[in-house]
Amino acid sequence: MNVTESRFKNRQLHMEDYLQMVSAEQKEYAEVFDYRKIAEKSSIITGYWTDNLLDLILRKDNLNKAYKRVKSNKGAGGTDGMQVDELLPYLKENQETLIWQIRNGRYKPNPVRRVEIPKETKGEYRKLGVPTVVDRVIQQAITQELMPIYEEQFSENRFGFRPQKGQHDALRQCQKNVNDGYVYVVDMDLEKFFDTVCQSKLIEVLSRTIKDGRVISLIHKYLNAGVLVKGMFERTEIGMPQGGPLSPLLSNVMLNELDKELERRGHRFVRYADDCMIFCKSRKSAERTLSNILQFIEEKLFLKVNRKKTKVSHISRVKYLGYTFYRHQGKCRFRVHPKSVGKMKERIREITDRHKGISNEKREEMYQQFVRGWVEYYKLADMKSLLKETDQWARRRIRAVYWKQWKKPRTRYRMLRALKCEHWVAREMIRCRKGYWRMAQVIGSVFKNEIVVKLGYMSMFDYYLIVREN
Repeated sequence: MNVTESRFKNRQLHMEDYLQMVSAEQKEYAEVFDYRKIAEKSSIITGYWTDNLLDLILRKDNLNKAYKRVKSNKGAGGTDGMQVDELLPYLKENQETLIWQIRNGRYKPNPVRRVEIPKETKGEYRKLGVPTVVDRVIQQAITQELMPIYEEQFSENRFGFRPQKGQHDALRQCQKNVNDGYVYVVDMDLEKFFDTVCQSKLIEVLSRTIKDGRVISLIHKYLNAGVLVKGMFERTEIGMPQGGPLSPLLSNVMLNELDKELERRGHRFVRYADDCMIFCKSRKSAERTLSNILQFIEEKLFLKVNRKKTKVSHISRVKYLGYTFYRHQGKCRFRVHPKSVGKMKERIREITDRHKGISNEKREEMYQQFVRGWVEYYKLADMKSLLKETDQWARRRIRAVYWKQWKKPRTRYRMLRALKCEHWVAREMIRCRKGYWRMAQVIGSVFKNEIVVKLGYMSMFDYYLIVREN
């Protein structure tokens, strides 16, 4: 394609006027950039900007969008101590230098800050890397331009970290496969995927699509930036940091090689992030599939498969994305996995802990947020009886909180009378020497469910009936 000089000039965007501040009473930042297209049809410019991708990444409106995304996500600062609120003044002062360094290959990313989060398995931790806020903006800008390019290559059976796709879509695809008779699965577990990714293989895969060597070099620098663990620097010659905006996309690019191989072999599969299930019609077929695919994963992609957790199972014995499966009248349906139920109850225990020093307003807000989020996620499952039992248990805990707060006999008497309790019944209750948990059941006759709901503790069962999709 011939690009005229005038049209190319419009692409040479610098970062002056990158963000324009408005008055304190108005918005914190304003969009002031106008992106002019080179041609009406994007297919005409695809090849050109694949070869000159860095110019597209450093476009003003793309950087502005990346900044706002990082700002809205908030999050903790990295190794340099800079917080998200300090990002805007820094960018305004150093924007030209930053752009020049990136464009000329002089930019050096900071090491990430290591954070360890406990896994479900006791004694195991998930290692996260927290980049600096400046690096998060640059990574976000890269991701925004690479995502549309790779979306065209990704399999329809991959659901993690993709626009307009999520866990529920993955689960519905699993349901469809089971209904079609694929009731045996290879439950694949990649061992410490983010920590064991072969960087040279990842760079090779990226280079097939990205022809701008400056972008490949910048991504490689982020992979090799290293980590700070308790103040000590560690090199990262293998793996990639889990926690930055770029990591989800890179993981999908790497595992897209596995998706292509599974599709080439004609398998039905569902993958969300590194959680992959391959569906087969018989146990022997599933065992044969597992044996064959292991060689490709370990010898071609240089990834490690956790042999202990990778297994062939009937669909009814599999946990996937917090759900479990069962068949009713020949159709596949969902339940909440017992481990997910246990985690849910543990969280309710924390919120309704009567020794927790928080205000009632804060507790009510935390409870509502958790209930809405949890039920929205598990709305595909059949769980009426589970939620009825959970509501009953949670309300008793809430009553115990209030009984402890009322504390003095005269306060308890006044509150019981306000709940329209008979005088002599209230007198009997305040003289009772039983513990908080037992009294929470006793006062349930006057401290009714409707009152608990009015206080802000919404019913999980009632909300489930509104949002359920099964």
